Amino acid sequence: MAFDGITVANIVYELNNTLKEGRISKIAQPENDELIINIKCVGRIQKKLLLSANAGLPLVYFTEESKQSPMTAPNFCMLLRKHLSGARIISVSQFGFERVIIFELEHLDEMGDLCKKYLIVELMGKHSNIIFCEKNEQDELIIIDSIKRINGFVSSVREVLPGKTYFIPNTMDKNDPLDFNPEIMNNIISKPMPVYKAIYSTLTGFSPVAAIEICTRAGIDSEIPTDGLDNNKRFELYNALELFINEIKNHNFVPNIAYNNNEPVEFAVFELTSYRDLRNVTYDNVSEMLEHFYSEKDKYARIRQKSADLRKIVSTALGRIQKKLELQEKQFKSTDKRDKYRIYGELLTTFGYNASKGDREITCNNYYTGEDITIPLNTELSPIDNAKKYFERYSKLKRTYEALVVQLEDTKNELSHLESISNSLEIATNEADLIAIKEELIVAGYIRRQANVKKKQQKTPASNPLHYISSDGFDIYVGKNNYQNDELTFGMQGENDWWFHSKGIAGSHVVLRSGGREITDITFEEAASLAAYYSKGKESGKVEIDYTELRNVKKPKGSKPGFVVYYTNYSMMATTDISSLKEVTE
Repeated sequence: MAFDGITVANIVYELNNTLKEGRISKIAQPENDELIINIKCVGRIQKKLLLSANAGLPLVYFTEESKQSPMTAPNFCMLLRKHLSGARIISVSQFGFERVIIFELEHLDEMGDLCKKYLIVELMGKHSNIIFCEKNEQDELIIIDSIKRINGFVSSVREVLPGKTYFIPNTMDKNDPLDFNPEIMNNIISKPMPVYKAIYSTLTGFSPVAAIEICTRAGIDSEIPTDGLDNNKRFELYNALELFINEIKNHNFVPNIAYNNNEPVEFAVFELTSYRDLRNVTYDNVSEMLEHFYSEKDKYARIRQKSADLRKIVSTALGRIQKKLELQEKQFKSTDKRDKYRIYGELLTTFGYNASKGDREITCNNYYTGEDITIPLNTELSPIDNAKKYFERYSKLKRTYEALVVQLEDTKNELSHLESISNSLEIATNEADLIAIKEELIVAGYIRRQANVKKKQQKTPASNPLHYISSDGFDIYVGKNNYQNDELTFGMQGENDWWFHSKGIAGSHVVLRSGGREITDITFEEAASLAAYYSKGKESGKVEIDYTELRNVKKPKGSKPGFVVYYTNYSMMATTDISSLKEVTE
């Protein structure tokens, strides 16, 4: 993730604009490494600020979320309440270009004198911390306490304990990007490594994401070695870096998230042109971006964790059925000779009198084609017995062919069903979706139902389909699993409703509700894009889509969930870009 010095610069800029001259009204510590501070800002605006020193997820952002605090407040929280209740926020600043945010606070001490304190938030992975400080007569920051106390046994570089002098260890010899100049550029290109690595290992606060973005804007391969840059490429890189840093200096931040199949992939506070192939969503502020990213990332992580067993079952079944299909197709191909053996038998029955026992072959006229044909013979058998052998081979291959026609259809249907379940797992968004998919696997026989499960618990729970609004205001629904697909397609048909599905590959059923209105061309294209996006072919960028009036779609009796047939349809190539559509969250 791009939680780097650039993101911190955006956070500090927004915090300073919003919180400056505000007063702290409430402090809570819901977690061992997390604070939530309520602030009365100028204009009587109430803000809730989350400060997290979690090793895996250090964050600072505004939030509306309320968390349950412990009955007895931790010592650090009590200390902050004692000193900072009613404190005025003088400024919010960034230490250099590091991932360090400093809140300068002014309050009245027990004697009524005006004092300054400093709340420092370090967002440095496992070294993250929230440290409360004051200044001594030598203008040094002295630690009063911290949310995590670090002694000499834990860190030989820096102790974070009450009474110790606060400092940030200079562990890396890096340049401040805000002072970018030709000399710093020379430092970058002098390092024998790929360009993007040279950038983030030279400039403080730069992440690999930012470095790759600069290379993309400069039009060069980020993996190219620095010594592979000619003068033109160096010039382009210098210009791209200078423009990028000027954007930071001028606070031209663009908080945005790149999504792949509705899953957040990356965030940044600058335009992610290096992720131009993915759907990109821009946010009004960095807090909103961070809250969306981490909540959605956490949601997908939990869903993937909970669906791991189902994924394994489906993957194993897919592997087994694919091998079965390969063997059946190989057997089916071997039956191609059946008609040849039948013709051999018929011709030997007709012209066999021309051959004698012991002949290796016979040449006769094939009355089906009018051409001569040479038929191999078993020298130990008479021509009539050879004919019988060929008829026996024909009969055996014919029986195999007829059996395989049925078996292949069943195997392909089973494979298609499993692929549709696999696609459902990819787009599942909540536990109800997973329970519906598990129920389908139980009914299909891939999972054994637990004997002690009550009937009420066996009922498939409600799982709502995805709902989108087209750019022209039409409702479009997307099934997230096969039960939803059937419900959407056959549950309620309106006049002039349309149905969309990826051609020849697994995908969701997409239903476009007309609402009695005439559907526009752009809406047809957007509905087709949804069918492409929620299909197994989404990675290709373009997918062929079948579409037809909903009334033309039929479900064969006894067929598996999600299986339909249709004999009248249109087709179009659709992109997987659904950025023009608005998703309705219910």
